[in-house]
Amino acid sequence: MTQPAGVAAPIATFFAAVGFAALAICGFGFTSLVTDTDVIAAPGLGQGAGIAAMLLAAGAFAGAEYGAVRRGRYPAAVWVMIATVAGYLAGIVLGGVLTGADAALALGAAGTFSLSWFALVLAVNAAAASWAGIALGRTRARRPEWPWERSDEDE
Repeated sequence: MTQPAGVAAPIATFFAAVGFAALAICGFGFTSLVTDTDVIAAPGLGQGAGIAAMLLAAGAFAGAEYGAVRRGRYPAAVWVMIATVAGYLAGIVLGGVLTGADAALALGAAGTFSLSWFALVLAVNAAAASWAGIALGRTRARRPEWPWERSDEDE
């Protein structure tokens, strides 16, 4: 019996999305520590903008990553990165407006974020996690087996 090649696209996408979220949150924390700045530095914007931004970025990442894993081409990681950053910027604006902040303040915060080190961290993390998800989908590896578990066909 032959096994299908690679990991299923939904599973590879799930692992890549979880890895992306973890890397992004950790990267934001370390960048904030090193630069001594806030991720979204806009007084009066509130936490809703950051929460919405991360949720939209993760959703954009997962949606774009699913297509990238199904295609199995590594250059698609660039499109996943672009979609993720765009999702994060849209999340800042949408989250800010939904929590009652002024639309101009939310839009300014998104612009400030897009020119910060945090945007670079987000983009690099999205590209790296996307590449890893595509690689997981393309792998031909199988689960580990003891010698006595192998069938005669594998030898």
